[in-house]
Amino acid sequence: MWRYREMLPVLDDKNIVTLGEGFTPIIRIEKAIQEYGFTEVYVKDEAMNPTGSFKARGQSTAISKALELGVDNCIIPTAGNAGGAMSAYCAKADIKATVVMPAITPNVFKEECKLHGAEVIFMDGLISECGAKAGELKKETGAFDVSTMKEPYRLEGKKTMGYEIAEQFSWKLPNVIIYPAGGGTGLIGIWKAFKEMKEMSWIEGPLPKMVAVQSANCQPVVKAYDDLIGTPNDYEQPKPSLAYGLAVPHAFSHDLMMKVISESDGMAIAVSEEDIIAGVYELAKTKGVLVCPEGAATWEAMLQMKKSGMLTGEENILLMNTGSAYKYMDKISEKLIQFSKNGYQSEKT
Repeated sequence: MWRYREMLPVLDDKNIVTLGEGFTPIIRIEKAIQEYGFTEVYVKDEAMNPTGSFKARGQSTAISKALELGVDNCIIPTAGNAGGAMSAYCAKADIKATVVMPAITPNVFKEECKLHGAEVIFMDGLISECGAKAGELKKETGAFDVSTMKEPYRLEGKKTMGYEIAEQFSWKLPNVIIYPAGGGTGLIGIWKAFKEMKEMSWIEGPLPKMVAVQSANCQPVVKAYDDLIGTPNDYEQPKPSLAYGLAVPHAFSHDLMMKVISESDGMAIAVSEEDIIAGVYELAKTKGVLVCPEGAATWEAMLQMKKSGMLTGEENILLMNTGSAYKYMDKISEKLIQFSKNGYQSEKT
């Protein structure tokens, strides 16, 4: 991603902390075209980043800038991937790392952080409780808070996804981008990149519709969108989700996500936990693409939108897979085995 270093905030190249993140592949899903009547469907696979998710982009930029600013101690609340990425980049930069995560987080995320030398603190509840604890520890220790959108540098790293999308599509953007939005930095960052490129005349024409996808178990952005357009939505209390990155009850960037949806003429949509696991199974079993639950949510959202007429099928559609499915296997393997035993029968056509 540092091919775009002129658009990133690190002033001196000697402070760049990189593990080779960025320029992840875009995969064409031919069977989506054949089976569901789409024209073009692609997946950008962020699992190919060094720490197994798109979080590597933001943490590379944030820790690089922390190093440049003389920071020696960083702290983060996380649902998993961001903590692992921060731990790895802090290890390379020789910066102390403290990670606060929900106790229900899969063991692989916990061990990843510990292996990189981070201090790991477990909390009952979701990432909101972890954020409160991280805020307390920040005051006590003076650590640099790398929470989502509470510092400006992770966003700058995440926006490189937008630059890559434009470059990989030969500077002609997709019509629709479907993104799994928890904290929302990726959604906001991609949109920021598009507007920057538009201002520099790198791209022309209309920008993509940005679709934010959430779990039905935790859908504050979808609730706000539905309220805005007058659609009934009885969501009240957040619950845990298999898509750990989507279990964000009160995103600090909520208003910015809503702004992106509005400016892009996009929308927000929720998918059930059952559909999320069905999406993981279908993409792996019949499409050869292994995605994390968050990525599967975008697939299911696309099919729902096609069935309801929100998509015609003629659009050029890009789905974002934000992380590696392998990190979730200890939590989803039993459910996937059950799907295998019962057989998968799609009801989405």
